[in-house]
Amino acid sequence: MQVRQEALTAKMSLKDLPPSSPLPNAQLVLVFGSVRRFSDAKLPAQLKARYPTAQIVGCTTSGEIGPDGVSDDSLQITAITWDKSTQRVTYARANNMQTSAETAINLAKQLKADNLRTVLLLSDGLHINGSELLQGFQSVLGDIPIVGGMAGDNAEFSKTLQLLNDSVEEGLVIAIGLYGDKLITASGALGGWKPYGPPRKITKSEKNIVYEMDGKPALPLYRMYIGDQNAKTLPGSGLRFPFAVIEEGKREVEKVRTLLAIDPAKNSLTFAGNVEEGETVRLCQTNHDRLVEGASGAARLVTGNLNTSQPGLALCVSCVGRKLVMADQIADEIHAVQQALGHQTVLTGFYSYGEFCPRPNTTDSVLHNQTMTIGYLSEAL
Repeated sequence: MQVRQEALTAKMSLKDLPPSSPLPNAQLVLVFGSVRRFSDAKLPAQLKARYPTAQIVGCTTSGEIGPDGVSDDSLQITAITWDKSTQRVTYARANNMQTSAETAINLAKQLKADNLRTVLLLSDGLHINGSELLQGFQSVLGDIPIVGGMAGDNAEFSKTLQLLNDSVEEGLVIAIGLYGDKLITASGALGGWKPYGPPRKITKSEKNIVYEMDGKPALPLYRMYIGDQNAKTLPGSGLRFPFAVIEEGKREVEKVRTLLAIDPAKNSLTFAGNVEEGETVRLCQTNHDRLVEGASGAARLVTGNLNTSQPGLALCVSCVGRKLVMADQIADEIHAVQQALGHQTVLTGFYSYGEFCPRPNTTDSVLHNQTMTIGYLSEAL
């Protein structure tokens, strides 16, 4: 496995890329950037000219992750060749949340094989139900680990874009199956958020739309908890106040839900993933140190599942809500990940509207929110 990277800062344009690419025979190229970057009509052709034999996939972000930390309005390009593994890239359009599971089932059937080891998954960030998407994949693939995330648009909640070779579109789900006995995979996911305030039971919901808590309309109750000032800037301000789903018998919060939209007419809250009737939720809060420790802990979960220190690639997908809390210090969590994984591991990734990754120490992939997730890839020597 070979990995090479190149990047454009916010002040650079496509013409500032070097004349030749660092890995022209790449088989897979991961690209993360802003909506402005992906709206450049020249982008797909330029990338294809640099990587003519590669499958080129990517999505827009709420911040790009690279070896130097976190950037906004940059373009992060990671090229990969496999020595002993193979890949298969599939995609589908899913422009509404109701078809998320069906879309995933169709993609999973195309990827299913005895030697499938993991799936990299990038999806639209605003028109997909992340929980239903994963459930669809798992209904076909079983416990194959799935890592990746939902595209962002810098907390504008307006439009996210996905890149697949010569096309940039909204509403795409792109799944990359990776195959072979020599492929090494590991994952880690931790948040660092702490619940506060009284527990509330979800008394009326429909998948990812919550209508009532404790028998009361959800939106007015949520507004009351976050205060008048924050309520004025919903849904964006909701990124700072996610829900923790309190699971019976578990001390740590493993499932957090991020607000995507509100409907004042129905007094409802729409989240990136399902919040089931009967579940108990609490609002969350955090601080800089807790988030950095959560990111470092996610990296330690990766290293704890590895028996090697050879070169590898870490796909880091973290939540835009963490970025809003940490502000100018957001690079601290990426530096913590790099320190734990070591500099033989190349980092790439993005800030998202939802993160796909197995629960800690399992292959059971779930939709995370407000969490640092890491999907590690390498090949046996």
